[in-house]
Amino acid sequence: MSAPPGLKKALSQRQLRMIAIGGVIGAGLFVGSGVVMADTGPGVFITYALSGVLIIMVMRMLAEMAVANPSTGSFADYSRDALGHWAGFSVGWLYWYFWVIVVGFEAIAGAKIVQYWIDIPLWLCALIFMVLMTATNLFSVKSYGEFEFWFAGIKVAAILAFLAIGACFVLGLWPNKSADFSNLWSNGGFMPLGAGVITVGIVTVIFSMVGPEIATIAAAESSDPEKAVSKAANSVILRILVFYVCSVFLLVTIVPWNDERLAGSPFVAAFTEMGIPYADHIMNAVVLTAVLSCLNSGMYTASRMLFVLAARDEAPQRLLRLTRRGVPANAILFSSIVGFACVVAAAFAETTIFAFLLNSSGAIILFVYILIAISQIVLRRRNKGAELRMKMWLFPILSLLTLGAMVAILVQMGFDDELRSQLVLSLLSWVVVVCAFFLNTRYNKRHQIDAEAAEAKARALLG
Repeated sequence: MSAPPGLKKALSQRQLRMIAIGGVIGAGLFVGSGVVMADTGPGVFITYALSGVLIIMVMRMLAEMAVANPSTGSFADYSRDALGHWAGFSVGWLYWYFWVIVVGFEAIAGAKIVQYWIDIPLWLCALIFMVLMTATNLFSVKSYGEFEFWFAGIKVAAILAFLAIGACFVLGLWPNKSADFSNLWSNGGFMPLGAGVITVGIVTVIFSMVGPEIATIAAAESSDPEKAVSKAANSVILRILVFYVCSVFLLVTIVPWNDERLAGSPFVAAFTEMGIPYADHIMNAVVLTAVLSCLNSGMYTASRMLFVLAARDEAPQRLLRLTRRGVPANAILFSSIVGFACVVAAAFAETTIFAFLLNSSGAIILFVYILIAISQIVLRRRNKGAELRMKMWLFPILSLLTLGAMVAILVQMGFDDELRSQLVLSLLSWVVVVCAFFLNTRYNKRHQIDAEAAEAKARALLG
C-alpha cells in the first residue's frame, strides 16, 4: 500500500535517515536516565541493553511488514489485516492518544527549560512551542523533515561529543586524570539494590526509547519507502547500542550512581565532574532541542494516524482535508488543539487532570507493540509462501519471546505499587477505544457504510 494521493513524497533519504536516528533519542535519555540510575545502580546499562533488545525486536517485526507493504497507516493497517478491524481501530486511536499526550508533555517540558533562562509563564511558553510546531507541520512535510533533520542532528552531535569526551576521561586520556572505573563497584557494589531491580527498570526505560517506528510512517511519504524502512530497521541496533547503552555506561562510570546530582540531569553532572564550563547551559540547550524534536515528530505522527483512521471511516471525514502542499491540515490542527488542552491541564491541574492523562497513556505504547508482535506472527504464518525481502530473525522463536517479554512487563507493572495505576488506567483507555469501535460500527451501519465499502474506499484513497 503506497502513500495516499495528495500526501507529497517530499521526504528525502537524508531527512528520513535523521528522523530514524532522532526517533530513538528522546528527552528521557538526557533527563530521565538519572532516575533510573538512582533506582538501579551501576548495572543500569544492562537494563538499557535489555530494553534496547525489545525495541530492536519490535522494530524488526514491524520492518518485515512495512517493507512488504509500505503504508501511511503503518502498523494500524497491519493489525487490521491480521486481527480484524477492531485491532486496526485500537492501534490507530491508542497510538494517536499516546502521541497527543506526549505533545502536551513535551511542550510543558520545553517551557520549564526556557524558564531556566527567562521568567515566562509556563502555559504561554508552551503555547508558543505548540504554535511553532503546528506551523512547521502545516507548511509542508518537507519543512517537518528539514526541522527534524537539524534538531535530531544536534542531539546526535551532543551525544557523540559526550561519548568522545567521556571515553577520554575514564580511560585516563584527560589532563591530570588516570584511568578509573571504580564507580562501577566502589559504592555498594555493581548491583547494590539487588539483581531484581535490573528488570524492574525496564518498565521505565522502554518508554524513553519509543520513537523508531515513526520512520515506518514517514517512509510512506518518501520516494523509496522500502529502502528507507530497511535502513531504519538495520541501523536501530547500532543506534541503541551507541546512544543509550554506551552513554549510560559512561555516565555511571564518571559519576557515582548514588550522587544526588543525577536527579537533575546526569549529563550535566558528568560534564561538571569533568570540569566542562557552562555544562548546565549547554545541556539545557541540547535537551530543549530534544524536546522540540519529539514535539515536532509527535505532531506529525498523530496527524498521520488520524488521517488513515478518517480514510477508513473510523474518524470524522473532515480530517481527510489536504492543503495544496498535500498536508492533512485538519488532522494536524485537531491533534494540536488536543495537545494544547493537555498543556492547559498541566499548567492549571497538574496533580489531577494532567496526572490522570499521563497515567492513562502510560502502558499504551506496550499495548501497541504487543499488537504489532501478534500481527507479525499472524501475517507471517498466513503468508508462508510469500517471498519477504526482510524477515524477522529466528521466526517464530524470537517473535514469541518478544511478545512474552512485553506481556511480562505489563504483569510486572501490575505488581509495582507506583506503576499499577498506569496499567489500570491504560487498560481503561483501551476499553473506551474498543467501545468506540462498536459505536462507530453501529454508526456506519446506520448510515449504510459497510465494512467492505469502507475498506474499498480506503484502499482507493490510500493507494
